[in-house]
Amino acid sequence: MAVLSIQNLSKNYGSIKALQGVSFDVPPQTVFGILGPNGSGKTTLLGIVMEVLNATGGTYTWLGHQSAADGRKKIGTLLETPNFYHYLSAEQNLRIAARIKGRGLDDIDRVLHVVNLHQRRTSKFSTFSLGMKQRLAIASALLGDPDILVFDEPTNGLDPAGIAEIRELIKELNQRGKTIIMASHILDEVEKVCTHVAIIQKGVLKTTGSVKEVMHVGGEVATVLIEIAADDNAALLTAVQPMDGVINVAMADGAVELTCADTVTAAQLNRYCFDKGIVLNKLNVKRKSLEARFLEITGTKSEK
Repeated sequence: MAVLSIQNLSKNYGSIKALQGVSFDVPPQTVFGILGPNGSGKTTLLGIVMEVLNATGGTYTWLGHQSAADGRKKIGTLLETPNFYHYLSAEQNLRIAARIKGRGLDDIDRVLHVVNLHQRRTSKFSTFSLGMKQRLAIASALLGDPDILVFDEPTNGLDPAGIAEIRELIKELNQRGKTIIMASHILDEVEKVCTHVAIIQKGVLKTTGSVKEVMHVGGEVATVLIEIAADDNAALLTAVQPMDGVINVAMADGAVELTCADTVTAAQLNRYCFDKGIVLNKLNVKRKSLEARFLEITGTKSEK
């Protein structure tokens, strides 16, 4: 049974169609990314399935139930910027959150350990970094040990270190058997943590499935763009053409640009060139394969 099943969901704001007949299923124990540019309808969709907003049309079920309220104790959410009291400690803020939720008062120590904040449990919220604040918000979502977690842009506004913290935490939670549904516009992060995706643009579902399925629609080979250079680029271009996995080779801006199957790694390419007697002075993986696929599907520029 799907954790979440959405059928023909739509939402209109006057003449603006925020969602247009969106349908997909979220399999259990996956990290399901709802991916799209800002303004694509991701937050609207999450708001509807969490009963913050009313749909104009369509239906959805959580674990076969028509209402999120039926399984509320199994769902933890983080749908907006964390709203904690700055002058209270992490522990005190979680006690308030547990009372509001009606569950998890005896769970505070555990969730603080899960998000690696137990040593800072008595520190005021105002002393936390952005990454720590976001981890505390996830701890609040974990109160009562829900099976399903719903996050809207969980890495929004974080620096690279904070993004990495949240990424690893999401992976760990999934390994513990949680189903995680997360909306994001950051392609690189989605690729690193998600097992399944739904791509939405201007309220329209463009494609959905496992990451592997989305990358290989129609039998296409998932690709990655790699830029390399050496002292003699003409010789380099000739040398790399026969390499397994290289699909296309071209000169571009004083470098050699390769379109490769995504099985080709930078390390393999570097070793191949070295074995041919060529030392690279530039090696740059310019585009992740999911990003390439996203651009093909939407025809838009992505946001890093």
